[in-house]
Amino acid sequence: MCITDVDRSKIEPRIVSLVRSWSAMPKDAAMPEACRNVMDAVTHQAVSSSEGGKRLRALLMLAAYAAFGGETAARSAMLDVACALEVFQTAALVHDDIIDDSDLRRGKPSAHRALEQDTGSAAIGRGLGLMLGDLLATVCIDIANGAADHMPNGTAMTSAFLNMQREVEIGQILDLAVEQAPLRDAEALATASLNVFRWKTASYTTIAPIELALLGCGLDPGNARARALSIGEPLGLAFQLEDDLIDVIGSSRATGKPVGGDIREGKRTVLLADAIAAASPSEQGELIAMFEAPSRDESDVRRAIDLFSSTGAVDRSHRRIEDLWDRALQAIRDCRLPEQGENRLTEACARFVPDITSH
Repeated sequence: MCITDVDRSKIEPRIVSLVRSWSAMPKDAAMPEACRNVMDAVTHQAVSSSEGGKRLRALLMLAAYAAFGGETAARSAMLDVACALEVFQTAALVHDDIIDDSDLRRGKPSAHRALEQDTGSAAIGRGLGLMLGDLLATVCIDIANGAADHMPNGTAMTSAFLNMQREVEIGQILDLAVEQAPLRDAEALATASLNVFRWKTASYTTIAPIELALLGCGLDPGNARARALSIGEPLGLAFQLEDDLIDVIGSSRATGKPVGGDIREGKRTVLLADAIAAASPSEQGELIAMFEAPSRDESDVRRAIDLFSSTGAVDRSHRRIEDLWDRALQAIRDCRLPEQGENRLTEACARFVPDITSH
């Protein structure tokens, strides 16, 4: 069994244990009988929503911790910080699904839809989904803070975890703002979309796992932050760009994400911006009209995918991802790690862009 499999085998049960423990009513608290079923449904959904996923963020954190020489004695505490990050992602996804009005998550009903089924009320299900996301966002701080007490830079680790949350919240605001960005200025749209990727995705997907790991290894906060940004920022942007490509051409990364989902939702992406920039005037008008329309049907999806390919936008995304991956690789090399540590960190980072690194 490889190190990654060992880490994953520990992550899953630990997340379930932590979420079940922290999201339930305190054992000594009185539970009104009339509320019991709903509280039980929320606690069950907290666990259900936390199950599954590739655990790329947790695995990256543990790989970085090992690569930079983290103490074995504190590894269980580092594992809990990694689990806290995964719980935070669950909280963010619960809220994302409400914002996007999504019915499914990882092949199962999204949290607010499941709670709607449990209660028989769409309004209550949505409200409970909001509160579940808030609850998990609070739970992950408790988990991270408790673990950080047993590690070097404990106060700095808690601060970094809270800063990560703030950055993601800013990113979500920017993500919604971009949906009102004018489509005719393709360069401005691409810049704005990449900025969203930095705040909403890279902040907790690739920057925070490395920063928290390095703090746990005892690096001073400034150095930990600088190294995490140099590796994690380009890697996080590449990860999101590849995720957008999945929507158009599919991928070796199994996500359960239906092809054309972003197009149906009318999302403003870098891929769309690149297509508009390279399209002929008539094609530009076609794309803009399509994405400004209230909705898009299956023929629109097929046409948009054709245009993304024929204008060269897909190829440009591949080049963007390759350039960003090269930057991340160079930043790893600049750390001057022992060969085994560098290889392990590189392998963990490569999982974020499998369609590039597998070539």
